[in-house]
Amino acid sequence: MDLEFTYDIVCPYAYLASQRIEALAAAAGATLTWKPVLLGGILKAHGGPTTPAQTWAANKVAIGAQDLLLQAALHGVELSLPDAHPRRTVHAMRVLCAVSGPTRVALTHALYRAYWVDGVAGADPEVGAQIWRQNGVDPGALDMEAAKEALFACVDEAVSHGIFGVPSMRVRQADGACEGHWWGQDRLHMVAKAMGLAGEPSPPASPGGAQGIQLEIFHDFSSPFSYLASTQVEALAARHGATIRWTPILLGALFRSIGTPNIPLFAMSEAKRNHQLKDLGDWAAHWGVPFRFPSTFPVRTVAALRVALQVPSLTPTLYGALWVDDLDIGDPDTLVEILDEAGHDGATLLRRTQDVAIKSALRINTERAEATGACGVPTITINDSSGDTNGITIWGQDRLPFVASVLSDPNLRHRLLRVGTS
Repeated sequence: MDLEFTYDIVCPYAYLASQRIEALAAAAGATLTWKPVLLGGILKAHGGPTTPAQTWAANKVAIGAQDLLLQAALHGVELSLPDAHPRRTVHAMRVLCAVSGPTRVALTHALYRAYWVDGVAGADPEVGAQIWRQNGVDPGALDMEAAKEALFACVDEAVSHGIFGVPSMRVRQADGACEGHWWGQDRLHMVAKAMGLAGEPSPPASPGGAQGIQLEIFHDFSSPFSYLASTQVEALAARHGATIRWTPILLGALFRSIGTPNIPLFAMSEAKRNHQLKDLGDWAAHWGVPFRFPSTFPVRTVAALRVALQVPSLTPTLYGALWVDDLDIGDPDTLVEILDEAGHDGATLLRRTQDVAIKSALRINTERAEATGACGVPTITINDSSGDTNGITIWGQDRLPFVASVLSDPNLRHRLLRVGTS
């Protein structure tokens, strides 16, 4: 079995993955192949900006930076965000293409450390030359023209496999059959499962260990990621003695305010969109929950959100109606039927969605989510018993294992509070 690891020194998430990928391959008895690429070349091939973060909303930039620090702290990886980022890594990636075997691995780790720990421009030729020599490589003896062509070839190969970003991992059997492709250091547990491993163990339950902690979930029924979170967060909180506060928001209004496409899925490259849809199925399988994309997507969810403001306990029911049963919760008659079947007076709840106070509450929730730093849903804030934010804001249902780790370990929680407010 072969595990292919596609990476560029410029990506911090690829750096985080590089610190764990060798142990994963060893545990599975797999051959690990390090495949350097130029991330900008891959992004350009898919028609996107070569520096995506420059197009992100300020909230997404901020929550992304905090997420990096939190993920590094969780896995015990040294990380220091450099002042100058991104730096050009084309020369460094060509050098990595010019070497192979243990030398490539050693140089990769040295370059990652220079960039993401020491904060020096190890990717630049001047500083990089010293790193090459320290690892037994004579820069003058390298065929850089051949390395240039090899890097082009690596980018072309990655694009042909549907790779649109780094880190990307492909698992192949001995006969060459591909078991799958995953993007992101936070998908290593799926890679592990594809190689026959159990994946990362869940943090131990700590009944009462998070007593007084409240998880506030900013959400919108329009999001499949929020649906997946809705299937897990209540049980997660109960295992640790925390409480849940469902806070519906208008995701479209948030996107308009921060300058994000109204339906991000439609703005993605074809390769990324296809992978996103596959990823949703992967997570549904991981959680063991039903999921199907609704035939009426995108769905107008404002009335359902106003209903959820009145009766928060209906939140999972409404998510299931849309993302499992393929019912159009944007249709008033359908919404009333769903509410009636759930034991409520659907017509009355729907009529109250026109109350000024209910409308105002949804708008205020959306504004508060933006002020909290939300750039999408689900966004989860970890609060104390008073409801005041403690400083840990987490975006994405794929971060629920991280939330569980925070709830199960008070020492980790306190350490991350310092990171989140630094």
